[in-house]
Amino acid sequence: MRRNETIYDVVVVGGGPAGMMAAGRGAEMGAKVILIEKNESLGKKLLITGGGRCNLTNAEFDTRKLLEKFKGDGKFLFSAFSRFSVTEALDFFHKHGVETKIENEERVFPVSDDVRTVFNALLKYMKRHKVEIILNSPAAQILISKDDKSEISGVKLKSGKEILARKVIIATGGISRPETGSTGDGFAWLRKIGHTIIEPTPSLVPIEVKDDWVKKLASLSLADIKITTLQNEVKQDTGRGKILFTHFGLSGPAILNMSKDIGELLKYGEVTISLDIFPSQDHGMLNAKLQEIFKERQNKKLKNSLSAIIPSALASAVVELSKINPEKQCNGITREERLALVDILKNIPIRADKLLGSDKAIVSSGGVSLDEVDFKTMSSRLFPNLYLIGDILNISRPSGGYSLQLCWTTGFVAGNSAGNDHSL
Repeated sequence: MRRNETIYDVVVVGGGPAGMMAAGRGAEMGAKVILIEKNESLGKKLLITGGGRCNLTNAEFDTRKLLEKFKGDGKFLFSAFSRFSVTEALDFFHKHGVETKIENEERVFPVSDDVRTVFNALLKYMKRHKVEIILNSPAAQILISKDDKSEISGVKLKSGKEILARKVIIATGGISRPETGSTGDGFAWLRKIGHTIIEPTPSLVPIEVKDDWVKKLASLSLADIKITTLQNEVKQDTGRGKILFTHFGLSGPAILNMSKDIGELLKYGEVTISLDIFPSQDHGMLNAKLQEIFKERQNKKLKNSLSAIIPSALASAVVELSKINPEKQCNGITREERLALVDILKNIPIRADKLLGSDKAIVSSGGVSLDEVDFKTMSSRLFPNLYLIGDILNISRPSGGYSLQLCWTTGFVAGNSAGNDHSL
């Protein structure tokens, strides 16, 4: 090692939300921090979240209830989330000039409806605490100390340059939306030094369907739909929430949250996705509603009448599925036909074809085995001065702000721990 070579206190690899939070917090603790990003700019994936609006967390302030959303992985996360959870995240962003609002399903957005508000707050946070940032600098490997094989000494860039540091934080993300830089680089480095990597797969991903009529409804969204998946006519799972029809099939939070399980079922055969358009009304209530509408519009055509309760594009699809003549007047609809319409509105069958790939996934599942991470500090159990955060971890979570909260929490805890010789 050359005498004039800089040794940083902390090097953070990856300039996404987790990496930016970790770098800022580490520097705030007084550490000399450098952030390495392979892209020409920071936060590429952050800047497309929530359609550019940025669902930055979920307003569930009870940490135990929040962690239930992470299913079995929640037990690992309690230590980290007890240190920095939703309350602390919102306090952080409010302190740094981001006003927030709560929308459906407790999703939290900036009042500006602009992700750049969040991005700029993180950027200012890092600059205020003098984080050194280098762009266009892809890393190639994690360096192990020659003197102590249980310690990391820094990272090596593809250019051949070595960045030496006392602590290393890996925040390179998973494999979703690879155009943003999330190409799974970190998994290969970590596997090489002995970490167990659960094979990453796309998660929270839209679904392509076989039924062409679905694709004709592209851009239509429905706010509260019950979804049931079936295989071989046997019920498999249910969910409820917002869905979005697309040019290839189905998306939206409720679909995304069920996509991983649908993908698993598709390995074993055809999967039907059943949509209940009126989950709060039973068949009797919906039948009475249709009777009322048909009485009010008795001389009008069926195809123009269902739009009283559902969007006209969907009404056309429902009539088509019912096989009732769309030109038929409402006063001519038989009891059997009306009940058939009720059945369809409570059970619109759609045949799933496949999940879209990682290029369309919101997040990926898979990553570093959680048994190999100390969540009190986010440090590796194999290398105490190596920290693992964000999507590099094998943590399942739903849509709704949970992914970014995971980034804020793990990033803050890692930055705090790495920036301080004494852990939290």
